[in-house]
Amino acid sequence: MAAQPLQPSAFSVDSAGVELAGETVGEGPPIVLLHGITATRRYVVHGSNALPRRGYEQISYDARGHGESQPPPAGEPFSSHGLAQDLGRVLAERCPGRRPVLAGHSMGAHTLVTYALDHAGELAGIVAIGHATIGGPPPQEVLDGWDRLADGLEGGGVDGFMAVYERELQVDPGWKQTILRFTRERMERHRHPEAVAQAMREIPRSPPFEGLAELESLRLPALVVASGDEADPGHPRSVAEAWAESLPEARLLSEEPGEAPLAWQGGKLAREIAALCEESAVRERLVQTSS
Repeated sequence: MAAQPLQPSAFSVDSAGVELAGETVGEGPPIVLLHGITATRRYVVHGSNALPRRGYEQISYDARGHGESQPPPAGEPFSSHGLAQDLGRVLAERCPGRRPVLAGHSMGAHTLVTYALDHAGELAGIVAIGHATIGGPPPQEVLDGWDRLADGLEGGGVDGFMAVYERELQVDPGWKQTILRFTRERMERHRHPEAVAQAMREIPRSPPFEGLAELESLRLPALVVASGDEADPGHPRSVAEAWAESLPEARLLSEEPGEAPLAWQGGKLAREIAALCEESAVRERLVQTSS
């Protein structure tokens, strides 16, 4: 008999006056998914239900200002610390007394590490995907690039953003149309594009940690997912390798040569997350209550 479809259950969480929209699918130990900047909750495992089918509760939410979530109040900036506080509120309401695994892409990876540095004892493990920083502020040319994308979105909506994005996209030609297609798809999902533009200006200026030495204190089972530079130069493989070397209990994983980045393969990525959860060190923490 074919497996019955799994239906998501919507939820909202209030984080200091900002309503965060999310959904949960399945039952079992919790796995919380955190997306990247300009994305939404769909864009971590890309709609895959592999995790709930393996017996886990998959919890995902739109970061403030993204997707269906509210933007921050007027005058309040986006910051890595603020995103980590939002994560803490989601965990307090959706995982009380439980130790989840956190899995995040790009901004989501930075958010979960910011949170984990202060709350490692409350977590079962982490999955960091698509890393963009080794700590501290990025080079000015990177910040200028984000500002140009924000200008495009503010001045011309999704079409304006895409015009700037396509002009500055530097990837192997074989990947270009795929990247443009899914980038437009995710940009069209935002209720508050002005807040996404604000996030593009401010989040890159708010590093999640000052240097890789901070990661050396994070003794927690970890999976670091790297991408090949030909398809995903915005998340350099060298940065992922540096994270894997710095996190004491991490292993590095990537796609096979010639494949699409593992970060884009939702079902396969979800199965790798499940495999981490089934390792004894993680499984034992998942069934323990947090202090």
